[in-house]
Amino acid sequence: MNTPGIIAESAAYIKSLQRADGSIPWIDRGIWDAWNHGESVMGLAIAGNQADALRGLDCLIERQNADGGFTGDLGASVPLDDDNRRLVPGTPEQARDTNFTGYVAVTVLRSLLAMKAADKVERYWPMVERAVEFVLRHQGPAGDIVWRGLDEGDSLEEIDSLRAGNASLYKSIECALLLARAMDEDRPHWAEARRAIGATLRENDARFDRFGIDRRRYAMDWYYPVLAGVLPQETGRARLYARWNEFVEAGLGCRCVTDEPWVTAAETAELALACLAAGKRDEARSLLENLEPLRAADGGYWMGWQFAESVVWPYERPSWTAGAMIMALDALEGLTPGSNLLIRTIVPELTSQPARPDGAGLPAFLFD
Repeated sequence: MNTPGIIAESAAYIKSLQRADGSIPWIDRGIWDAWNHGESVMGLAIAGNQADALRGLDCLIERQNADGGFTGDLGASVPLDDDNRRLVPGTPEQARDTNFTGYVAVTVLRSLLAMKAADKVERYWPMVERAVEFVLRHQGPAGDIVWRGLDEGDSLEEIDSLRAGNASLYKSIECALLLARAMDEDRPHWAEARRAIGATLRENDARFDRFGIDRRRYAMDWYYPVLAGVLPQETGRARLYARWNEFVEAGLGCRCVTDEPWVTAAETAELALACLAAGKRDEARSLLENLEPLRAADGGYWMGWQFAESVVWPYERPSWTAGAMIMALDALEGLTPGSNLLIRTIVPELTSQPARPDGAGLPAFLFD
C-alpha cells in the first residue's frame, strides 16, 4: 500500500466536499450528521490539513443544540434513485442521536492530538462537556443509553438501545475523561456511567434490540465492543474469531450484514481497527490491502462492492469512508500523535483519571 499517497488523496477528497461553514456532508449533494462529519474532520487532521480540520471542529460548536445534542440526518432514510445506484438526499429524517453526539469527544481529542494543538483544548471543552451531559441524561438504570434524544412525552423504556452505539459511547466517554484531565477537571459521574455501559454490554445483552429487531447481523454489533475496548484483549480476539467467517469475505473485506453479498469500505477499515485493538496486526493490514480495488482514481473510496453482481454499490464515495481509511492506516503505521487512541484503553473503568502512558501513549499534555 502507498500509505502516504492514500492518506493525501483521501484527505483531498474530503476537503473537496467541505462547505464554507466547515461542515462536511456525506456526499456532494448533502446528508450531514455529527458522527460522520467527525470521521472526516479526524481524517483531515491526521493528514495535516489543520486549517480545514479546525473549521470542521468550529462547525460542531455552531451546530450544537442548546441542550447539548446534535440534530443530524438519518442516512438510512435516504432513498436511492430509480436505477438503485445513487443516493437522493432530499429531506431525510432527522434525530438527535446520542452516539453521534457523544462522538464529538473522540473527534476533538483525536484531531487535536494529530495536530499537536494542546492550546485548543479549552476552546472545545465546553462543547464536549455539554454533549456528554446530554448523552448521560439518556442512560437508564440498567446502564444502557437509548439511541436518540427524548421527545416530549417519551420515556427511556420506549426507545431502543443499540450495542454498537453503546460501545462507541464507551470510547467517547473515555475520550471525554481524557479531555477533562487536560482541563484539570474531574468527572467521576462520567466514569461511573462508562463503567455501567461496559457492564451492560458484557453482562446484560437483553437490554439491546428490545423491540424485535435483531441487529446482530450487522458487523458493527460484532466488532465495536472489541474496537472500543469494552472487552479484555483476549476476549476481544475470541469474539472476532467466533464470527470471522460470517462477516469477512476472503480477499474482499468485511460485509456490512451477514446475509447480503456486500462488503463495505468503512466497515472493513473499522474492523481493521478492531483487529489492532485485539492484537491482530497482520489481519488488520490484510483487510486494508483488500480495499485497494475500491479506491477511486480521483480520491476517496467507493462505499461498497456487491460481489454477487460484481458492481460498486451504491455508486457513492462518502466522506466518512475516506476518513475511516485514514484513521485505520494511521493506527496501523503509528504516523501521528494519538494514532493509538482508538485501539488502546487509556482510562481504566474504575477511575475517572487516565493512566500514565507506557512510552507509546498519548502526549504528556494530557497527563501533566
